[in-house]
Amino acid sequence: MELEKQNYLSETPAYIVDGKLDMKGLLSEFQQFWRENSDIWVEKYHYKEAAPHLILQAFLQRIINSGGRVSREMAEGTKRLDLCLHYQEVKYPIELKLRYGDKTYQEGKKQLAGYMDKLGCVEGWLIVFDRRKKTLWSKKIFWKTDEMDGKTIHIVGC
Repeated sequence: MELEKQNYLSETPAYIVDGKLDMKGLLSEFQQFWRENSDIWVEKYHYKEAAPHLILQAFLQRIINSGGRVSREMAEGTKRLDLCLHYQEVKYPIELKLRYGDKTYQEGKKQLAGYMDKLGCVEGWLIVFDRRKKTLWSKKIFWKTDEMDGKTIHIVGC
């Protein structure tokens, strides 16, 4: 039996549309992955707050495999952006937060808007992981778009 050779770059991945990353499609796919698998993965980490960050980074590896780049800054307290995807000269800034209350969203948006200003970006993504056990997934998984200081910020609930 002859094995078929696959050229993964011969077809454009579904998350690339018109030469740009389809962040809505990509992160919506991650939301579903997180919903289905987070309990399994989170239990494997002693430091529970690291699990969402590491799992998202692994999920985004496909960007690198498609010719893009993922910049990571995981230093706590340094006021640096968590992740930035780079694809075809476009930057896609992502700030990650664990939900500790409603203030998480406002603080996260303000922080992300500051990073976006430094990067010269007008669009960014705030991904908030809601680890409350009694909250239904239908409440945790959402997509909301806000404007702040002339910037578009997509809030992605996980």
